[in-house]
Order: sequence, then structure tokens, then C-alpha cells
Amino acid sequence: MNHRRRLAIKDRSEKIIEGHGLTKIYGTGDVSTIALNKVTFDIRRGEFVLIVGQSGSGKSTLLHIIGLLDKPTAGKIVIDEIDATYLSDSDRSLVRRYKIGFIFQAYNLLSDLTVAENVMLPLMMVNKGSSSAMRRKVEMVLEKVGLARQINKQSNQLSGGQMQRVAVARALVSRPALVLGDEPTGNLDSKSSQDVISLMKELNKELNQTFVIVTHARESFGIVDRTIVLKDGRIEKIE
Repeated sequence: MNHRRRLAIKDRSEKIIEGHGLTKIYGTGDVSTIALNKVTFDIRRGEFVLIVGQSGSGKSTLLHIIGLLDKPTAGKIVIDEIDATYLSDSDRSLVRRYKIGFIFQAYNLLSDLTVAENVMLPLMMVNKGSSSAMRRKVEMVLEKVGLARQINKQSNQLSGGQMQRVAVARALVSRPALVLGDEPTGNLDSKSSQDVISLMKELNKELNQTFVIVTHARESFGIVDRTIVLKDGRIEKIE
């Protein structure tokens, strides 16, 4: 067994996300809604994990808590050994910036920027190196997602599948500990959807990158490491 393989096995034993008794209640009194109810789980480094369930089951709420975009009403959330439960808003923002990459259903690209400029934004936010060094990182990640020839195009000149590949590249360029996807193939046709899914799974294996994906299209992802099934704000099962 080679050294890289040993490291991959070791990494997968480490917990990158820990959720303990996570509860989220919206509203107060008679108009309150329990979106999550005492959810406990963990995700290991290098896993590809799906979060699935019917509409209203709590999928997006859980992903937003994992991504530190929302705070739990009760419970504890740990991201890459950082207890983020009671962090200030500014500290939560720092953890997101350095630890988490996001892939959104609506791409969230800036139409007046080129592909390269969109992908470079996370590097600029964390000030990772000189302009030339950041450009090299952008070129490398765009090569990986098959968009090297589109590097200088405006993002609004791309197809939907290409725009989502740019979003994947942007999420990965700063090598965050964790990549989160909220219905990342929801706006794509079936071929583009499969292309993006295959790309994410390839990068997961190649880079030992942790992916946590909320999706309604579970069957499209094929075999993954684990699937968290939510129902009425609770974990129904983990497969």
C-alpha cells in the first residue's frame, strides 16, 4: 500500500462535521415551526454524502447550519474541529471563508466578470498569494473541470452546465475542508446534470475532498459513501 493511499484511509477516519442534538425552530409560540428536531450525525473527511428527503423535511435547514449560514436553536455543530455553535457572526464568516466552499443551484456567478475572475474571488477573499500565483491556481482548477478554453469568457456566455462547472471550480479553488452543494444540479438538463455529478465524484476521489450534497435526485448520484435521510425534521435513517 502506497503512502498516499494510507493517508486517504487515515483521513476518512477523521470527523470533519459533528452535529449533536441540532434543533431549529422558526417563529415563536403558536406560530412556531420545528424545522430540525434533535438531529445527531457525523461526516468523515473525504466522504461523499447526500442529504435527502421530501420537501419540508429539513434538508436545506441542515445544510445551512452545517455551512454556518444559520444558527441552531439548540444543539452543537463542529466543523473541522472548530466548535462553531456560539461563534460570533464575524468568526462564523471567517470559518466559512477558509473552511467551506459552496455550490448553489442558481450558480451565483457575477455576469460582468470572466470565468477566471469568478473563480478567483475566493482566493482574493483569503488573500492567497500574488496575482500570478492565484491565476495559476485558477488555471489548474479550470483545467480539472474541463473549462480551460473558456477561462476568459464572460460567465453569461456559457451554457448552464458550464456555469455550474465554474461554480464547482470556484468552490474548490481555495481547497476548503468541506464543499457543500444545495441542489447543484437542480437547474440542469439530464446530460449536464450527469456531467456535473461525475465531475464532483471524480474530484472527491482525486482530491480526497469532502462533499455534502442536498438533492431531490438521489438516484442520479449512484453509489455514494453515505446518505442521510430526513423526515419531518428528524433523521429517519443513514444508509
